[in-house]
Amino acid sequence: MPQKVVVAMSGGVDSSVAALLLQQQGYDVVGVTMKLYNLEGEELPPNYQGCCTLDDVEDARSVCRRLGIPHYVLNTQKEFQSKVVDYFTSEYQLGRTPHPCIACNDKIKFSHLMERAAVLEADYVATGHYARIEHRPQGIILRKAVDSSKDQSYVLFGMGQN
Repeated sequence: MPQKVVVAMSGGVDSSVAALLLQQQGYDVVGVTMKLYNLEGEELPPNYQGCCTLDDVEDARSVCRRLGIPHYVLNTQKEFQSKVVDYFTSEYQLGRTPHPCIACNDKIKFSHLMERAAVLEADYVATGHYARIEHRPQGIILRKAVDSSKDQSYVLFGMGQN
């Protein structure tokens, strides 16, 4: 029986390619998209470059359909509000410069996703982030991506060995 991997599907190319590559390697792939906030009916500026819009969810769903893999949308709006938005505003009011994307990745996208992956009995969680890992006897070492212009290791720095 193939090992199961939950792929965090943002709707972008990177996570879609990660899902495809894992499927080609024989894994039982499940796509998961997180609904972080409600943008339904709101006008977004044409140059909006945030994540997790309804279009992104539909793109992820479409990729999963083409790959023939299950796709789940997790409603994490409550967690996003408390662990990212509230954190950001409280830190900003204290005169600090928080990074909401790092908080979101650490507290929602990775931690919450790992919990949900356990419920789905997945062996692994994967994303489309650009970085390298090095296996050593003392554990895994996170390294910058080969292409420094695409490096996203800074997003992953808070992850533990598990």
